[in-house]
Amino acid sequence: MRRRFPAREVFRALERAFGPQHWWPARTPFEVMVGAVLTQNTAWANVERAIRALRAAGRLSVRRLHELPLDQLAALIRPAGYPNVKARRLRALTSLIVDRYGGRLDRLFREPTRRLRRILLATYGIGPETADSILLYAAGRPVFVVDAYTRRILERHGWADPDMSYDAMAQLFVRRLPRDTRMWNEYHALLVALAKRHCRARPKCEGCPLAGWPTIRR
Repeated sequence: MRRRFPAREVFRALERAFGPQHWWPARTPFEVMVGAVLTQNTAWANVERAIRALRAAGRLSVRRLHELPLDQLAALIRPAGYPNVKARRLRALTSLIVDRYGGRLDRLFREPTRRLRRILLATYGIGPETADSILLYAAGRPVFVVDAYTRRILERHGWADPDMSYDAMAQLFVRRLPRDTRMWNEYHALLVALAKRHCRARPKCEGCPLAGWPTIRR
């Protein structure tokens, strides 16, 4: 039987343990969007290498990235893995911004949150986690990002079922927390910190700030 998820208590425990995370590590909203695409199926360290390559080439703007031939784009983002696939995904994203919004993020971000999420999800290569990362970290919208780390933590403590959908898991947070973009930003980052330090594939439970809550599996 699934346990009730103590969302606020977990947030306070993680906040006390880890402090402010200052996430997402990016210089501009567009850089957040690029990072959200590149981080699919790879470690963040690899994304940082690809971002640095794009920055060094002067391509970290909507139009400059959009104008770059796909083979050159793939070469620059190779450190992030799956370069040809991710180059096409980035091109789909910049095409959306250029073709429908004149290349201006401010026009894209004027869309209401639900409509903006639908638009992003209809774009090639953008799934719920990527769309919500863009909404939260680039557009500053109160949506909760669910990633593999979040799922692992909640399932281990019996707060989520293994077959729970992405949107249903996000609702565990949305229904229990105030609609505070800063808090949801910080919460997601704190869960990432917990997963990297303690709730790994092979858990390291000693010193875990959630040690007071029982787990149903290791």
